[in-house]
Amino acid sequence: MIIGHIGARKGSKGVPGKNFRDVCGKPLIDWSLDQLFQCERVDVVVVSTDSEEMYEHAIARGTLDIGLRPAHLANDTAAKWNVWEHALEEVEKQTGPASVFMDLDCTSPLREAQDIENALDLFFAEQPDMVMTCAEARTNPYFNLLETDETGALHVSKPLPNGVVARQQAPMVYQHAASTYIMAADYIKRANALFEGRVLPSVVPASRSQDIDEEIDFQVVKFLMEERLKQQSAS
Repeated sequence: MIIGHIGARKGSKGVPGKNFRDVCGKPLIDWSLDQLFQCERVDVVVVSTDSEEMYEHAIARGTLDIGLRPAHLANDTAAKWNVWEHALEEVEKQTGPASVFMDLDCTSPLREAQDIENALDLFFAEQPDMVMTCAEARTNPYFNLLETDETGALHVSKPLPNGVVARQQAPMVYQHAASTYIMAADYIKRANALFEGRVLPSVVPASRSQDIDEEIDFQVVKFLMEERLKQQSAS
């Protein structure tokens, strides 16, 4: 059984109320909810939130009723991992054991359905503990990420013996695209954090991995979504 999960706190310092804010005609959370409901491989959909408004909205749409998220998992310091542990436990109380837990971050609404399918395919083909979406990093610690030494002078963060004079010469590095996570349910139960097991990247374009953390991010995502919808209506 595959659980499709969305975590959506009501609080946000960077963009207040972002998870239920309108984006191109529907609440931000609905862009991810729609994808979970449309994914034929997902057996049950659940939303973990401390917002009564979002919770009632999710239940009305057909998500499993697991109650509101406990207060200690609804503050700024609550770890995503602990939210997953709680949601998995509450779902399994009603459904029995799950095999796979998939989390979609509702602040990354630009993902496409194929990104989810690609991540699922990779997970089942390689059988890791987790697959998470990543994008090729725009900055690279072997080339153009810098740090200062004890004198305040700049140096490349991870210098190589012969140096790197072009980005293409640097080892590939990825940036975490907080969009899609797929993991074995038993991995959530035995681990305490993301990288305790074998975690594989499912690479997506940077254009589909934009995360909403500040107001400017919200405006960028809205613009990109509007452009996508225009292209779809024109085709």
